[in-house]
Amino acid sequence: MTKVIGLTGGIGSGKTTIAKYFNEMGIPIYIADDEARKIMQDKNVLNEIKTTFGESVFENNILSRPKLAEIVFEHKDKLSALNGIVHPAVKKDFESWLATKKEYEYVIYEAAILFESGRYKDCDLIITVTAPEEVRIERVLKRDNTTREQVLSRMAMQWNDEKRISLSNFIINNDNLKIAKQEVVKILKILNIKQNQS
Repeated sequence: MTKVIGLTGGIGSGKTTIAKYFNEMGIPIYIADDEARKIMQDKNVLNEIKTTFGESVFENNILSRPKLAEIVFEHKDKLSALNGIVHPAVKKDFESWLATKKEYEYVIYEAAILFESGRYKDCDLIITVTAPEEVRIERVLKRDNTTREQVLSRMAMQWNDEKRISLSNFIINNDNLKIAKQEVVKILKILNIKQNQS
């Protein structure tokens, strides 16, 4: 049976970069946040969002992700409401995806809120990606059209590294990508996974 490796880390830790490196090594990856974005275009999901959050998060009948993000990252109860809509749909989608990967010994399930959502309980192993807070803030500021205050607010919504690490099997420090990639190779060796460096 295919084993699920949960891969997580705080905002700006570079967990998606690490997931993609695992993919280069021949392990299928499921990026939960990317799939959630696609799922949020589903008519039924959009209707639930409209019912819960109202018309204000829509522009010309199209969901405004920045407006929705502004609401959910300022109010924990609103974030829980959104997760209650999106997470069950993502879980179902992942299970369908996993069913097509039976020939693989391991797959990676990458999610920002693996612990907060409770999805870590469905994983066989967990890898947490870390990086110093200032490095993470700088990465997010470069990547997203946001402010330092908004980044700190989003960080405050997530578990801290200590809490994640206490429940993880492996830790990858992604301060330096070259060293982080070497950590990936070490993990593959420990798990006895053949590397595909095509």
